[in-house]
Amino acid sequence: MSTFASAPPAAPASSNTQASSLTAPPGAFEITLDGVRVQAFSGETLWQVAKRAGERIPHLCFKDAPGYRADGNCRACMVEIEGERTLAASCIRPATPGMVVSSASSERVRNARQGVMELLLADQPPRADSPDRSSHFWEMVDLMALDIDAPDAPHASLPRRREAPTPPDTSHTAMHVNLDACIECNLCVRACREVQVNDVIGLAHRGAASKIVFDFDDPMGDSTCVACGECVQACPTGALMPSRIIDEHGRGDSACADRKVDSVCPYCGVGCQLTYHVKDEKIVFVEGRNGPANENRLCVKGRFGFDYPNHPSRLTVPLIRREGVPKGLDPNFDPAKPFTHFRAASWDEALDVAAAGLRRLRDTHGPDALAGFGSAKCSNEEAWLFQKLVRTGFRSNHVDHCTRLCHASSVAALIECIGSGAVTASFMQAQQADVVLLTGCNPTVNHPVAATYFKQAAKRGTKLIVLDPRGITLGAYAHRMVRFTPGSDVSLFNAMLNVIVTEHLFDEDYVAAHTEGFEALKAHVAPMTPEAMSPACGVAPDEIRDIARL
Repeated sequence: MSTFASAPPAAPASSNTQASSLTAPPGAFEITLDGVRVQAFSGETLWQVAKRAGERIPHLCFKDAPGYRADGNCRACMVEIEGERTLAASCIRPATPGMVVSSASSERVRNARQGVMELLLADQPPRADSPDRSSHFWEMVDLMALDIDAPDAPHASLPRRREAPTPPDTSHTAMHVNLDACIECNLCVRACREVQVNDVIGLAHRGAASKIVFDFDDPMGDSTCVACGECVQACPTGALMPSRIIDEHGRGDSACADRKVDSVCPYCGVGCQLTYHVKDEKIVFVEGRNGPANENRLCVKGRFGFDYPNHPSRLTVPLIRREGVPKGLDPNFDPAKPFTHFRAASWDEALDVAAAGLRRLRDTHGPDALAGFGSAKCSNEEAWLFQKLVRTGFRSNHVDHCTRLCHASSVAALIECIGSGAVTASFMQAQQADVVLLTGCNPTVNHPVAATYFKQAAKRGTKLIVLDPRGITLGAYAHRMVRFTPGSDVSLFNAMLNVIVTEHLFDEDYVAAHTEGFEALKAHVAPMTPEAMSPACGVAPDEIRDIARL
């Protein structure tokens, strides 16, 4: 536990020893926690202070992760504050200078926490039958050393809220729902509405009848759920679980893996960090990890699209074409039965055959006969090795990459407009922007985790302008959704530039200091008024002016 030591008394004037003083960092102050002085910072809650001091206060509705606000509704994290009549929820109570707090040392606090857990235990399935017997809920039961199997355990004599078990919802292919394990902590609601901003999960009804619902109390599989799985990762009880680790009796264990492997999602270019849970050399489920691009979030692909490594059609050994089987399109070839045309080989044999074939082509037809085309699935290190193979092994400079092919047009435009072929801001900076303009993209489909930052920004007040011929999902969060005629985006942009230039809606000092060719741009867009471009782009002149003025 971190503590502050008192400064020693000042030395006599004749002494060479100087009195030392304790210098606290800016914004720091002291509180007393369980009789020990500890350091706190402005804006910290008592729960956070206790965590840094080495004490883990029980909690259920609070998730210590980026994007999750504290709610204080489960009352499992109560602490006692000197001078106050009632206990306080530590997850939402800010620390203030001089505060005296009792947590682990207070019998009143221990009784309150145990009372909360006993009430919740009365409605929980037995641990052996739980959808997750290693859930955060049971971890908190263990942390509080509750003897749940004792014959006189208080929860055993309490009435259950529901007389009959609620049938589990197995309508979703990837997620299992068991509301008997739900404690209505609202973490899944915050995960869906505030972190991923999908607005599917809600809390319906009142009092003892309250329950988690999907849309209008639809089965999860029939709802508008996009299967990001954020609610599964947030749920503290196992009421929401990956279907893969739930047996036919509805029981599961999130600690079933033999080992965990930290990695990066192999799909799009957002770069989400994740953790694979592996059992018997097979991935059983995936969790998001706190990386700079995703802050624990994943999309349906990253969280549930991991079945391909063990797909029966996946090649697990190198194959070499059988002798006498010519290359070419064979209508009788069945990809599920490759051994009609190929035979299994060792890696050494396969690499020797491939290298010999490439060497023969190079020596016979020259280096220009060979080229290499890299994959965006490769890491930077693998991409470097690949180009090294082409340049030194093939002796050819014909090396390309699929990302360059995809982004050739955008790279050329960026170089021409801003002098660099790379973007100048990350999508996460949308949260600090006043206005964000999106065009030529569909983030909720192609980069769902990046889309969460745009949706969060829009909910906080950022004006999101979506320009697209199609009606896309982000339009529901946009300040303005403008659908222009397909292929006419340049006309629309030139009309917007005309408004910006003619109405002097630009920073003249910045333009003078950091740009060149601005006068040519002004002359180019001068005749492209909104009235002139409106017939081409299909957007009304007043609407063009409105979005340009933002």
